[in-house]
Amino acid sequence: MQKKIHLVAGARPNFMKIAPIVRALNKQNILTYRIIHTGQHYDPEMNEVFFEELGIPQPDIFMGVGGGSHAQQTAKIMTAFEEYCQNDMPDAVLVVGDVNSTLACSIVAKKLQIPVAHVEAGLRSGDMRMPEEINRLVTDSISDWFFVTEPSGLRHLQHEGKLDTATFLVGHVMVDNLLYQAEKLANMDTGCFPTTPFKTTQLDAGKRYGVITLHRPSNVDDAKTFSGISEALKEIARELPLIFPVHPRTRNNLDKFAIDLGPNITLIGPQAYMPFLHLWKDAAVVLTDSGGLQEETTALGVPCITIRENTERPITVEEGSNTLVGINPARIVEETIKILRGPDKPCRRPQLWDGKAAERIVRILAQALVKSPVNPK
Repeated sequence: MQKKIHLVAGARPNFMKIAPIVRALNKQNILTYRIIHTGQHYDPEMNEVFFEELGIPQPDIFMGVGGGSHAQQTAKIMTAFEEYCQNDMPDAVLVVGDVNSTLACSIVAKKLQIPVAHVEAGLRSGDMRMPEEINRLVTDSISDWFFVTEPSGLRHLQHEGKLDTATFLVGHVMVDNLLYQAEKLANMDTGCFPTTPFKTTQLDAGKRYGVITLHRPSNVDDAKTFSGISEALKEIARELPLIFPVHPRTRNNLDKFAIDLGPNITLIGPQAYMPFLHLWKDAAVVLTDSGGLQEETTALGVPCITIRENTERPITVEEGSNTLVGINPARIVEETIKILRGPDKPCRRPQLWDGKAAERIVRILAQALVKSPVNPK
């Protein structure tokens, strides 16, 4: 008898993480699945083409919970997901990452006695000011299976008392998706991408360029911090042309704080996955506060400057191409210039970041669910 899994996603990056799992599920006949989109974030780029690019069907369920405070959003997701599970009870719920949907659906599942699998389990920044850190801790405290991207995750889970038989170092589904999309990109016509004119202009002139992303509240909501980071970026841009796909939150604060980034930083709107990948994969450096980009740049060996005081992904610094610099403007400039002067620091793609993490996850879940009855009614 087949076992059914609910795959939960709340925002565009979540779909990039579940996409390899869906593709792996489609290759076997033990597990069936439903894709649940909570609607935590509304993204106009998530159209039919988006799912075609990922190689997966559109969600089976769209809850459309929308925004609100953390408490409001979490409560709306829990209420909607509980109702759905009661009408269509799965044998397991799989959540990814650390967004509010991850937390909310994990709690609902456990209270309904449905086992929970957490993909990207065990990541820790140690910074309780980050909502994501709270979501990670709570989700891991109630999950049944822990799928881990790097050895630090295993250590954290072991320290928190998780059984070795429930924790699995499987690699990284985000890297699975990156390698899948990079292969597709190599065969695409990129002339229509919004990022192409800037990239072509720089490369045709024999110039390098850098890419910026900033969106974390701790960096862009405080005028002093954001102004300091901006001054560092302007100084770097005197040597290296920079392009900045600007998050709506960041764009609002640029205007609010009257920050002028100068003539050498090109501002464009938020980008879909493929145009953005096309842009950053050939950059001389990426300057970011994103968690995912730390990993993706490491996977492709692109130098990355992470503008944060901590990272829940230490392997990107220890083995990869990432440098953690904090928010001190002088250090941001110093470490970036060091990269531009080269040679790049030695780096390698971490263990099991080979594009097969999803296959391992599906194989483990199939064995676990078939081995013992779950979700008794």
